[in-house]
Amino acid sequence: MKPRDFSHARVLVAGDVMLDRYWFGDVSRISPEAPVPVVLVRRTDERPGGAANVARNITALGGAATLLSVVGEDEPATSLERLLAEEGVRTSLHRDPALSTTVKLRVIGQQQQLLRIDFERAPSREALEAKLDEYERLVGEADAVVLSDYGKGGLAHVQRMIQAARRLGKPVLVDPKGSDYERYRGATLLTPNRSEFREVAGRWSDEADLTRRAQALRESLDLEALIVTRSEEGMSLYTAREAWHEHTRAREVLDVSGAGDTVIGTLALMVASGADLHAAMRVANHAAGIVVGKLGTAVVHPDELEASLAASP
Repeated sequence: MKPRDFSHARVLVAGDVMLDRYWFGDVSRISPEAPVPVVLVRRTDERPGGAANVARNITALGGAATLLSVVGEDEPATSLERLLAEEGVRTSLHRDPALSTTVKLRVIGQQQQLLRIDFERAPSREALEAKLDEYERLVGEADAVVLSDYGKGGLAHVQRMIQAARRLGKPVLVDPKGSDYERYRGATLLTPNRSEFREVAGRWSDEADLTRRAQALRESLDLEALIVTRSEEGMSLYTAREAWHEHTRAREVLDVSGAGDTVIGTLALMVASGADLHAAMRVANHAAGIVVGKLGTAVVHPDELEASLAASP
């Protein structure tokens, strides 16, 4: 199986964006002030995270991504805009002076994450209303829509966003957060991970019980499909016609952060280019297997995906 040509696929991504910052260093001693390691920082890095990471995964695979979100009037927002422009993402980032752009700072020593520090504040209602107006103008240009929910407040109007896209016949893929899935009613596809699904549907005793719970959730929310990403167990697709499982494609797991962004970005590209969900999940599973072998929020490139698909039976 070869990856598709994504050059004509247009995806609108909306949701919570953040800036992922990394401080890499060496640890050789414990602080005399407290029983904590002292990290001598040797290198720093920063990458787009959240919905911004979904968008950069789309452009890395050759698709066109438009990113719509709310950020602060601050230095991290400027850095995000610069990084996304470098990766070919078209952005519409509404600046809210009352908002602090979400930043996740990770301190890493000897390839191990030692500490994460988060900076965040929810956006104002006025900024969200302005974003919704822009969304309703942009959605008609897209072949597929991704709503990336990280629980930071950027998708307060998610139900209106789903309805606006569905009225135009646009498939809507949602990466959910929290326990209130009723707000995602009517979406085309939800992609919870294993722990997120368990929080909503409860624990399952075996595969048959998992299927029953997944199908019940899909039907109750009027979804076309549900994909549960199950870490080392792979991914499972549930539609009205079938329950289908794909085993994991990961050879080495270095860092799972951002893997869900890669999954939903790849799924959206496949759907936007005309693929069915069965094929879309298979390709997304390969993409996830590649990205978890990289440190930090990362992307998958076409040659990597092609090689992974070619090596698969």
